[in-house]
Amino acid sequence: MLADVSAQSTASNPTQLPSGQSVTGHTGVHYEIFVRAFCDSNGDGIGDLNGVTSKLDYLKDLGVSAIWLMPINPSPSYHMYDVTDYYGIAPEYGTMDDFRRLIREAHQRGIKVILDFVINHTSRKHPWFVEACKSKDNPYHDWYVWMSQKEIDALNIATREITADSQEKNPWHRVPGAPFSEKYYALFWSGMPDLNYDNPNVREEIYKAGKFWLTDVGVDGFRLDAARHIYPDWEEPKNHQFWEEFGREMESVKPGVYTVGEVWTRAERIAPYFRGLKANFNFDLSLALQEIPFKERDTAGIVKVLLQNHAIFAQVNPNFIDAIMLSNHDQTRIGSFLNGNQNHLKVAANLLLTLPGNPYIYYGEEIGMLGAKPDENIREPFLWNIGKQDPQRARWRRAHYSTSRTVTPLAQQQADPNSLFNHYKRLIHFRNSHPVLNDNLSKLEASEIQHKNVISFIRRSGNRSVLVIHNLSKRGIDVVLYPIETAEGKQVVLDTAGGAKLFKDGKVRVPAYGCVVLE
Repeated sequence: MLADVSAQSTASNPTQLPSGQSVTGHTGVHYEIFVRAFCDSNGDGIGDLNGVTSKLDYLKDLGVSAIWLMPINPSPSYHMYDVTDYYGIAPEYGTMDDFRRLIREAHQRGIKVILDFVINHTSRKHPWFVEACKSKDNPYHDWYVWMSQKEIDALNIATREITADSQEKNPWHRVPGAPFSEKYYALFWSGMPDLNYDNPNVREEIYKAGKFWLTDVGVDGFRLDAARHIYPDWEEPKNHQFWEEFGREMESVKPGVYTVGEVWTRAERIAPYFRGLKANFNFDLSLALQEIPFKERDTAGIVKVLLQNHAIFAQVNPNFIDAIMLSNHDQTRIGSFLNGNQNHLKVAANLLLTLPGNPYIYYGEEIGMLGAKPDENIREPFLWNIGKQDPQRARWRRAHYSTSRTVTPLAQQQADPNSLFNHYKRLIHFRNSHPVLNDNLSKLEASEIQHKNVISFIRRSGNRSVLVIHNLSKRGIDVVLYPIETAEGKQVVLDTAGGAKLFKDGKVRVPAYGCVVLE
């Protein structure tokens, strides 16, 4: 049960502005949507933009402040990460009018819209690449990265090591029947040729497209796919300058525009990306947040690691936004990682929604959806209801993991006060109402509580602070507050499991798998 703090003032939080005026990413919880799998509005089995619009009241009720839509541009692939038109809407998702309506309706509900902008590469079916393959003299040839085999061998870049974000070992590819022998570079697979950002025409065209979505269409920002790979691996430092320029260009048409990058590497190498990007995803934290509830102890020392990483980020940009998550469209779903264990899933939610940073929920995470590789299986249809009672289910593919036999559909969870969904909803609403927890830029401090089954930390915003204590285990724990004086004048403002109690001797009882916040 969650304590009611709705009457608390937000005046001490400089980042929390009146409703509808908050800076995207500074407050609130974001929600990632794979449109194809979310909600089908016209009965063709494919989720669409009108389906998303029809569920905005659900998202508002859940408490999210922004939605990130995975790619919606025309593409030959189901996932749409290989774009053929940077100015269009995929026909199976709807029309530009449908998208404008979605944005309008979202904004009326105080929900921002973030678009997945895929600019590291295009589809090989993009008109630019079709032209580029015709001859070395074609004006579009230099829009992509080409090398002769001799040049590739000289640089020793014929193969690459597999990384967390790309399984491609052999990134160089020939064009069958082409009148030249050069190979093109494609980091992810041959169907996604990398653009050449040393060509000013490429930059100009991409900036133009970005400004179109921000000004003509009205999106609030971008999730930048493969942000670490705008330039090939051996030229990675050039990425930093590019994102600074990209940021300035987007700011010139929409001051305060939100940008979040997919940069999957260690903190020291993530930090320079904060020069141009407002936020970057914290993949290492997501891996830790998957393991900690499973092991029921802090196997990663996450507070110490976060403090170290935040210090590194702050040296580059004191206003960095740490985009945090449990899983996303490229990772095993947290539901499967934790084997559907409801207690562990609630612990994971507790951690995600009380740690500092901008939390992201992957669609269906709030109802415990399951899924593991290959990718199609972690992008299965959202379970709104059971079978024939669920006409809006996006049946784009038959589910292997998340069925009404393995996951309780939303409609049933909404009626159950102890469900995972209602746990998420209560926690998000409490977070939204609390000026410290809702400050995504708040400062993290270590607490002196020592217990192998406990994670505790302090969050500070302005002149207010809270002490957060997580019990990772199946037994209630009486935690000793140190020093004892810290208990004086404090009260429990959040108790996720029910049964928390603050004792006069400086101890606090934290129920099994519970989170307690003291202020």
